[in-house]
Amino acid sequence: MCYFEDAMLDYLKNKKIVILGFAREGIDTLRFLRRLFPKKAIAVADKLEIKNLVKNDKAIESHFGKDYLKKIGDYDIIIKSPGIPPKTIKPFLRKGQIVTSQTEIFFDNCPGKIIGITGTKGKSTTASLIYEVLKKGGIKAHLLGNIGKPVLSHLFKAKPDDIYVCELSSHQLLNLKKSPQIAVFLNIYPEHLDYYKDFKQYLKAKQNICRYQKSSDFFLFNPDNKDVKKTSAFTKAKKIALSPKKAKEWGRVNLLGGFNLLNMAAAAEVGRIFKIPDKTIAKALKSFKPLPHRLEFAGTYKKIRFYNDSLATIPEATMAALDALGKDVETIFLGGFDRGLDFKGLAKRILKSNLKNLVFFPATGKRIWKEIIKLNKKNRFFHCLFTDKMKTGVAFAYKQTLPGKICLLSCASPSFGLFKDYRERGDLFKKCVKEAGRK
Repeated sequence: MCYFEDAMLDYLKNKKIVILGFAREGIDTLRFLRRLFPKKAIAVADKLEIKNLVKNDKAIESHFGKDYLKKIGDYDIIIKSPGIPPKTIKPFLRKGQIVTSQTEIFFDNCPGKIIGITGTKGKSTTASLIYEVLKKGGIKAHLLGNIGKPVLSHLFKAKPDDIYVCELSSHQLLNLKKSPQIAVFLNIYPEHLDYYKDFKQYLKAKQNICRYQKSSDFFLFNPDNKDVKKTSAFTKAKKIALSPKKAKEWGRVNLLGGFNLLNMAAAAEVGRIFKIPDKTIAKALKSFKPLPHRLEFAGTYKKIRFYNDSLATIPEATMAALDALGKDVETIFLGGFDRGLDFKGLAKRILKSNLKNLVFFPATGKRIWKEIIKLNKKNRFFHCLFTDKMKTGVAFAYKQTLPGKICLLSCASPSFGLFKDYRERGDLFKKCVKEAGRK
């Protein structure tokens, strides 16, 4: 049985629709619409030339290539992928058009309970932890959203008793007018400043996680992050301040880093909302396996320990990685796409560390190095390599890192430019490490 409101179906039936952005979410949106309207003309627009993805659907109107936005004014409804900034499409819009998203449609039509998780860092791990706790507690849960599982197609099987654990990025939250029944806000640091006008606008998007909650809802928040704590003041939901110290009570787990105590605390509190016994929660936390690219142990080769922390795309994440791994980190890979972030704090942390070898990727590699030089009052010496080749960087790491020490990929910058995404960067690091380690 499908729980869509008939009004929504009637409304969409007579509207001209364009799917803007045709990656993972866009493809899922097309599948969703095709199931509702098998023969309806639907448009797809993307800056990439990807006609092969829709060549078998004769009812598709395609707008691909550099001029992909020129025709979006011809449509009544634009279902936009989160990666396309609103400022990019604004000049092409006309009065009366509706710009919506997968997330908005899902929230408006999902019959089950939604648990939404956001934060600059820790979203995926926390969402996955919550999912595992619920599963161990015998609750039918689904893990969806920014973690890589588009939400719309799940509406066809959605039931009122189901629980949907949704990782939500700021882009997905941006235009929401409905908040999840259980919202988790972990932290916020400057990021995506190429997408938003400023940090204030980025924070405002994140705050939609709880802005429209009701008094019967729950808001779980990190009281140690000042902007998150401020956010808790304007939600109507029942507030639960997360305590990382309490998470230590669950015993030894497989997650490195003190920051993961906050993620565990969130999962435990959600479990308690659903009245899952503490013993069951503890079992779920202890059996949880870390997600790839998040302080992932990549192996020991030639007596050097390698860690892949490719998802560290902001300075705060890299600093947390250095704190987690301790004094044995001797070599680090830094740099990537430039979003205009401040690297002064990272430079200070590097100068306090035992690091000896620095591998820098463009474009932020040079900016990070300049900050280190500026603050290096004691003229501390580093072996440095500036490269755009992972293989070259890994060869340098093997040459310079002493046996028993750690080499860490934790770039403090996004991967775009050199790599498709953080997964490609992390996977290539692991591949090069393995290949060089066998020689």
